Amino acid sequence: MRTRFSGISRGTESLVFRGEVPASQYRTMRAPFQEGDFPGPVKFGYSSVGVVEDGPGHLEGKDVFCLFPHQERYCVPEIEVLVLPDSVPASRAILAANMETAVNIVWDARPTVGDDIIVIGGGVVGLLSAYLCRDLPGAKVTVIDPNRAREPVANTLGLEYEAAPMATAAADLIIHASGQPDGLRSALEMAGAEGTVIEASWFGRQEVSLPLGEAFHSRRLKIKSSQVGRIAPDRVPRWDRFRRLALALRLLENDRLDALITGESRFEELPRVLSDLSSNPGDSLCHRIRYTEA
Repeated sequence: MRTRFSGISRGTESLVFRGEVPASQYRTMRAPFQEGDFPGPVKFGYSSVGVVEDGPGHLEGKDVFCLFPHQERYCVPEIEVLVLPDSVPASRAILAANMETAVNIVWDARPTVGDDIIVIGGGVVGLLSAYLCRDLPGAKVTVIDPNRAREPVANTLGLEYEAAPMATAAADLIIHASGQPDGLRSALEMAGAEGTVIEASWFGRQEVSLPLGEAFHSRRLKIKSSQVGRIAPDRVPRWDRFRRLALALRLLENDRLDALITGESRFEELPRVLSDLSSNPGDSLCHRIRYTEA
């Protein structure tokens, strides 16, 4: 396969780049086609879109998605690639892995009609999770992120935006995807009685302290983790990762999702780009890598 584009999953790839994967998670955090071992050096990544140049006849010349690291050319078994829907351009399909994560978050969260839903963290995964929740009848979905550059992106996706936590909030459901301990603490403060907080951030080796001595018990709040490596238990009898990834690709048909791709660099620039994003991400959301023959 010849790669056309790949996407940087900024949160996870920055932690990997900085060597912050906990030793206990070395096996769990391996990417499907990772080379090398943690803490490094490793070849890491899982958002590759390319064209099949040599393979089964029904795939040759097709644009496909694969959970492969950033690399110009590679060979994988046929089962590891998914043909892009005609309505999803290769340049946007790099969001498939993030959309798959958002799908799993929503499955774990189980939002329902009329819910007041708050998403803390306007990164790619947070915005996609909010985007999937927004069409529930009667639901109110608000994205909270202190970076005001997120506001026009949220608005493009049809989402309400706030720069700071709301003191009067009593949300039914809160999805935390900021990657910051303060965000999780704010989630507990804004959850209503019997509310649920879905923890979608991954902190690596960073420790997190929470005010569980305040209203956590009196409000009977729940904190539930969500991680894309495991499909929500009630889906397992009917779903596998290929069906879930195919769904994620179909969900990328909306042109508005291009707003999540905020930068592009050539493959040759990848080492510098990863270094910059891991130390000073600025307003970046998904950063796309373009290959020579894209």
